[in-house]
Amino acid sequence: MSRVKRGVTQHARHKKVLKAAKGFRGRSKNAHRIATERLEKSLQYAYVGRRQNKRNFRALWIQRINAAVREHGLTYARFIHGLTLAGIELDRKVLSDLAIHEPGAFKNLTDQVIDALKKAPAASAA
Repeated sequence: MSRVKRGVTQHARHKKVLKAAKGFRGRSKNAHRIATERLEKSLQYAYVGRRQNKRNFRALWIQRINAAVREHGLTYARFIHGLTLAGIELDRKVLSDLAIHEPGAFKNLTDQVIDALKKAPAASAA
């Protein structure tokens, strides 16, 4: 069987790792073995970060909605409850955007929620 020289392939593979590790600190950017480890860890951080991003944005939207709703004399929890009673199906991202960019439309929404809360039978104190 003939001999295979791996220099070209190996060099290309190392180059690919080092290119991806560009911007890392210390030997993490130019020593292949360390760069490989740091790159694997960075991909793990990126994976987790994509999920944390979703949580952080939802929390931000809720804070914005809560702040906007309190100006109209409601709390966030009562507002969301009122939305379900009124049959309004808007997600928190859209509600947050409305509260910031369309305060008039958001005011109409809160008025509908307040009406729905008034019409709903009071929860029995058991």
